[in-house]
Amino acid sequence: MRYDDYEHLSFERRPNGVLVIIIDRPERLNAANERLHDEFAAVWRTFDEDPDACVAVITGRGRAFSAGGDLKQDADPRAALRSERVLRSGQVALDIVNNMLDCKKPIISAINGVAVGAGLAVALTADISIIDETVRITDGHMRLGVASGDHAVMLWPWLCGMAKSKYYLLTSDFVTGAEAERIGLVSLAVPGDEVLQRAYDLADRIGAGPQRAVRSTKRALNHVLRLAAPAFELSVALETIDFYQEDALEGITAFHEKRPPRFPSASSERDA
Repeated sequence: MRYDDYEHLSFERRPNGVLVIIIDRPERLNAANERLHDEFAAVWRTFDEDPDACVAVITGRGRAFSAGGDLKQDADPRAALRSERVLRSGQVALDIVNNMLDCKKPIISAINGVAVGAGLAVALTADISIIDETVRITDGHMRLGVASGDHAVMLWPWLCGMAKSKYYLLTSDFVTGAEAERIGLVSLAVPGDEVLQRAYDLADRIGAGPQRAVRSTKRALNHVLRLAAPAFELSVALETIDFYQEDALEGITAFHEKRPPRFPSASSERDA
């Protein structure tokens, strides 16, 4: 794809080979519909093949980074659970993370607002992450009644350790940017009005640095993350299976109806 082919991502060029990628659905808090999911996966190959780009900075337009999957793109919650959509979504989830890891050039995320779901996957799979210290992020899979796929099983234990990973992934509790930095989930937490400039300053430094050395170091470090690739693929497969269960329908229905979910599996376990 060429940059002009993207519908929900916008691009700006800065000095020192810095390419700014802007998630551009502000009317939906940059939530990812099917098209944007695909673009999250494809853009890293486009960037990697751009001879004029050395470093990418990805951020969100408006007050959000990306509010996860756009579960309200269909009026009927069951539409999100159609077999072909669920299977395709799992493959795209794998492609987003794998394409970011395979990208030779460094990626910096400037997390200017809420980041959930595929948006959080992009934000945290970036090589360096800079977040507004007051922003709240969450891996919300437990609220939908499905296994934590996307990226978290692969990345979070390396970033913040197993104890914190299990706590946040099993509860879907929110974590602030300041706390995310404290536990090692992100690289830096700064005041909101400094997020983008800090990302630009860092991108300038890296873009003016020794490009072969930068790319070689990223490549070697990402082999550490790839040690968890089997766990990542299993998590996506289990998430896909869970989307066919009653809990997922209840989770998505509850989201549409703006109420707490009442998961059938929780009731059946108590009744047993």
